[in-house]
Amino acid sequence: MQFELNKKCTSPMEYLDFELPIKELEDQLDKCQVIGQESDVDVSNTCKQIEKKLEETKKNIYKNLSAWQRVQLSRHPNRPYTMDHVHALCGDTFLELFGDRGFKDDKAMIGGLGKIGGQSFMIVGQQKGYNTKTRQYRNFGMANPEGYRKALRLMKMAEKFGIPVITLVDTPGAYPGLEAEERGQGEAIARNILEMIRLKVPIITVIVGEGASGGALGIGVGDKVYMLENTWYSVISPESCSSILWRSWEYKEQAAEALKLTSFDMKKQKLIDDIIPEPLGGAHYDRDTTFKSVEKYILKGYNELKDLSTAELVAQRMDKYSKMGEFKE
Repeated sequence: MQFELNKKCTSPMEYLDFELPIKELEDQLDKCQVIGQESDVDVSNTCKQIEKKLEETKKNIYKNLSAWQRVQLSRHPNRPYTMDHVHALCGDTFLELFGDRGFKDDKAMIGGLGKIGGQSFMIVGQQKGYNTKTRQYRNFGMANPEGYRKALRLMKMAEKFGIPVITLVDTPGAYPGLEAEERGQGEAIARNILEMIRLKVPIITVIVGEGASGGALGIGVGDKVYMLENTWYSVISPESCSSILWRSWEYKEQAAEALKLTSFDMKKQKLIDDIIPEPLGGAHYDRDTTFKSVEKYILKGYNELKDLSTAELVAQRMDKYSKMGEFKE
């Protein structure tokens, strides 16, 4: 696993279509610096001008992102995945646990015990791969029923020992294969939602990448639900929505706007508790800052929940989800 993390962190930076102006300026800056190092020509003023233009370009691009562009950032190949967050937050204290005690261990769903800020947590989340081999190994972050049953087993274990739960969501959806349906995919997700609603310990959920469909909801019921700034949370992906409504993926950008799936849309609709800010350019531009922000919000949420009695905690959680979808005209 450590090899997987190190390999992921050292991969070269990749750029999305709308980030190409940034790439061009960064290439110009690199060339300018090389010229300054390899010759006697003073290029400091030129480099400063390029740096200034680069900063302005970044601000103009990232402060005016469309919903579809945020979806693209949430899938960025350099973006930190769940295990990156876990190892940054817990260090050597993380102990991974395996298996659902019924069928097998699902590699798309990870879980285990770890300490954050001196407090023990049971951490559960979906893990994607960084290349073709590990993506297949992790099933592209799409869990089978045994993954959700493993998650529930670990959450019930946490409840037994009074340990708070953290869930890290990053999935394009639950695995839709025939074998998953045969083993009860729908029932496994529904069971998790039911059990999480009445779990007797605090639950803190963080959307760290994609939050799609029931695959996300299967571990997404929390007392505190946070979204990183450039993530999305919706009943369906923009591509699938476009293919259903327009019978083509060409309208995915229009679908992304209509779905109101960004963190800002979700906060406005009061479906999440808060937005965790990301560094300019996205979480992958400054991983350490991102990890520190996530830790800050997790500990803040836990401190707001730790003194509640079990009855208050469950009642508050049920009330929170009961109110969702209520509107007055």
